[in-house]
Amino acid sequence: MRVWVDGRVLESPQERALSVLDHGLVVGDGVFETVKVEQGRPFALARHLERLSRSATGLGIGEPDLDAVRAGVVATLEGHDLPFGRIRITVTSGLGPLGSPRGDGDQTVVVATEPCDRPPAVSRIATVPWPRNERGALAGLKTTSYGENALMVEAALARGASEAVMPNTQGQVCEGTGSNIVYVLDGRVVTPSLPAGPLAGITRALLLEWAAGEVEIAEEDHPIEVLSAAEEVMLVGTTRDVQAIERVNDRELVAPGPLTQQLQAIWARRSAESEDLWGVGA
Repeated sequence: MRVWVDGRVLESPQERALSVLDHGLVVGDGVFETVKVEQGRPFALARHLERLSRSATGLGIGEPDLDAVRAGVVATLEGHDLPFGRIRITVTSGLGPLGSPRGDGDQTVVVATEPCDRPPAVSRIATVPWPRNERGALAGLKTTSYGENALMVEAALARGASEAVMPNTQGQVCEGTGSNIVYVLDGRVVTPSLPAGPLAGITRALLLEWAAGEVEIAEEDHPIEVLSAAEEVMLVGTTRDVQAIERVNDRELVAPGPLTQQLQAIWARRSAESEDLWGVGA
């Protein structure tokens, strides 16, 4: 792992570099993005930085310095042999008091790049009872306030799944803790709409764009119980791409199913063709 903090590359990821008064640590007052790296090149970095800015603005901590973020990405990728990995970009509101009100100093910007294993081609999910508040102050923002997500995914792991999928406050399918969900219902591909509360995933958006015209795909909202009847289920996300799901709670599914395979093929083809999405300037 290589880490860049506010313009400086750390000698070691274990080096202490943040104040105990950083508001990102004190109250989780920050935003982040995770970017996939293939053969040393980040994927869809510009789209991730656009969402980082939207999240920071929505959280009220101000626009991040995207030139500085790109400098951090370059610094942590340079000379780094990285066949597959991820970049974590974190922006906090900076130093603040030991409480919810913010300070008035500069933001803290952290970029960490590391190799990682590819997620398995097939995985399992478990639904959890805790809802995502689609009307909450943080709805649609990718913030560092991930305590809820940590609790949910640990509950899923305890049940032999790799990801937790939650409803919204209306009991509709919403999202995973770090992924969007896609499923097949009556031969149609469906994913929850953004008003239902899921994060506007980069992979989700590209899949909707690329699959249009090749498969019947729609944004629709259904009760979370629909996952008990779905013919196929997928998770989509930054490092998962399009991942087949073989078990939902205790229900076994054929995975990958035919439409999952078709979406995986579309993703592989279009991402390989989209040279404009690869690289630090992309």
